[in-house]
Amino acid sequence: MPSPSTKQRQSGARKEPTPKTPNQDGSIASSNHSSQSRVSFDFSNVDGLANSFPTPGIVRSGASSTSHGRLPDEKGFSIQIGSELFKLSGASIMSDAPSYFSSFFIEQLQQTDGTNAAVRTLFIDRDPETFREIARHLQGYLVMPKDGRDFVRLFADAQFYRLPRLQTYLFESDIFVEVGDQHFRVPRDIFSSPGDTPNYFTLGFTVFFSSPGDAFPGLNPRDLLRPPAIHPPHIPNRSPQVFAEILHMLRGYPLTIRNEDHRSQLLKDVRYYSLRGLEQKLIPHTITHNAARQVSEIVIRLEDIKPSQICISKDGDSSTSSSQTGQDSGWVTYARPFVDEEQYQLILQTNDVVSLDLNTMRLTLFGSAKSRLKRLFETVANKLNLPVTAPLGLRMMAAEGAKVQPQASEITSLGEEKIKVCIDSDTHVILDGEDYDLDQEHLENPQHYSGATTSSTIRADEQPRKRRRADSTAEVKPQQVIWTVNSSQWRLRLQPRIATASDEVEGSPTESPPEIILVAVKLDVTSSQKARNTQRSFLSA
Repeated sequence: MPSPSTKQRQSGARKEPTPKTPNQDGSIASSNHSSQSRVSFDFSNVDGLANSFPTPGIVRSGASSTSHGRLPDEKGFSIQIGSELFKLSGASIMSDAPSYFSSFFIEQLQQTDGTNAAVRTLFIDRDPETFREIARHLQGYLVMPKDGRDFVRLFADAQFYRLPRLQTYLFESDIFVEVGDQHFRVPRDIFSSPGDTPNYFTLGFTVFFSSPGDAFPGLNPRDLLRPPAIHPPHIPNRSPQVFAEILHMLRGYPLTIRNEDHRSQLLKDVRYYSLRGLEQKLIPHTITHNAARQVSEIVIRLEDIKPSQICISKDGDSSTSSSQTGQDSGWVTYARPFVDEEQYQLILQTNDVVSLDLNTMRLTLFGSAKSRLKRLFETVANKLNLPVTAPLGLRMMAAEGAKVQPQASEITSLGEEKIKVCIDSDTHVILDGEDYDLDQEHLENPQHYSGATTSSTIRADEQPRKRRRADSTAEVKPQQVIWTVNSSQWRLRLQPRIATASDEVEGSPTESPPEIILVAVKLDVTSSQKARNTQRSFLSA
């Protein structure tokens, strides 16, 4: 690197610092008016695939070499961007070097051999308005993009001019995104909570979440005639008001859910943006401590349960286990992924209409509720190292009019739709819109459930009671009593299966696999079609 010109030394100009020797990684110590900082930028890790880029006018035909060195701090250098002429000092240009500008002017000085010969003006056909912000950055001012459009223009030109410090600043700065017709500034670290990454932004706008060397994959920044166009992040089909509330929650602030429609809007967009951690905080649930049972409980909807989070808590042991022996008894527990650090006894809620046969104490599920509960039971079977054909509470009941098969042959796989249930004295029942008390008298005769009273405890393993004989020779079959369950909450109980007389056949195992029964916590039921029609309302006119 030649020393400053003779005229500068004779005129008493400030003595230039000794040129710095480039480091092994290509960085040099850059000097500003007030301080020195070390800036490093390595182009060696960018693949040289620029010639395969399909867009014309992007790739330069030949790469130019760059000589490392310094520019005189007080010497002015002319740069014409488009139709406007800019003049920057050597100190300003070297404040973010090595760069496109420093390489060009250092080469010019080397060609003049340090004399006073005029240095050519650098002409670049780019946007002068954007370069104005870059010039301010080189002069030491903080550059702040106004919106997404300003950001991508600065982002692209910082790559093109190879300004390492500006590139680093933009890669570490906030992301500007337009949702609907409103602009937002999104901090990069706002997605740091568990479950919130990867998401729509880190996957959909990958270029803004990469590294400076990978901004344009497959292109060598040195060979760009001009950078490819970058579209500002824009999400046109989402609500800006809902997005503002999502950002509010991501910043750690609580948000008051106004109603279920409001919650539904938030969940819809949170799932759209793939913010799984925030989704678990928004789903309807309650976590309380049950002092009478000495356990903490979580009430959550069946459709919101992630089967992978299911565990089994043995009786007499507060810890959970994912693998138990077949004869262990206990309760199913649950913890929301990314949010809960401990397991809670599970109370699942379903708002799907199901049918409850009080004579057999079997629950019949339909549609999505059936498939979801099937997956839940399969998960429990896997946790217990049991085959999915184990009778975890599911039975195939004989169809109406079909020949009744022996009970041993009724045991089928988890795909069947009838599930054993238990109703006890702690169950809260709302029958036909009114609170319904359970008592012992009606426990002994399920037919009283047809609309007047209920019982204290009805076990799933009890056989339907028959009416008294009308005479000495004939026996009257019990009347079938079926409830339509509109909404319900259930605990999941794991217990050894109660063997029956029909199980004691030759070749049957001495021990039966465990079973799961649904223990009713709260039921909202109707006992007849008339009661169901009473609860209907007319559509608005």
